[in-house]
Amino acid sequence: MFSWLETYKPVASSRMQLWLGNAMWSCVGAGLFAVGTYWLLKNGEARGFILLVIAAGLGLGKALLVLDRTTLSNIDRVKSRGEDRCFGGFLSPRVWLLVLGMMLLGRLLRTIGLPRPLLGLIYAAVGIGLLFSSRLIWRALRNHWRANKVNNPG
Repeated sequence: MFSWLETYKPVASSRMQLWLGNAMWSCVGAGLFAVGTYWLLKNGEARGFILLVIAAGLGLGKALLVLDRTTLSNIDRVKSRGEDRCFGGFLSPRVWLLVLGMMLLGRLLRTIGLPRPLLGLIYAAVGIGLLFSSRLIWRALRNHWRANKVNNPG
């Protein structure tokens, strides 16, 4: 069984794993931010704009205090694992569980009937945090590309 799994598991280069991680953080962040912003601004009230500004502050704070560390840990994980590793390994099992937990929490918050402005605040804050922290993966991808260009010119 183990040898079969080793033979047929989908593998990806470290560059592709960084790209997958970045795509996930950026797309989920953009989606959450878009939905949160829609819920906050759909009535055209000034309160929604104020809540969006608060969400931006909360999201940036979450990024700087929590998500940046997780992002840097994921980048180090990918780099230390080397080339041609399982493509889902760009996140550790602990972080995959955290992602699943966040998805379930989002579903629960929508199900219990929280007001849309409050949900919008939460979604926009998390989305901004993910988008802001994805800058670290973009930087790692750029550095990886530059290192390969220097080591393999032409």
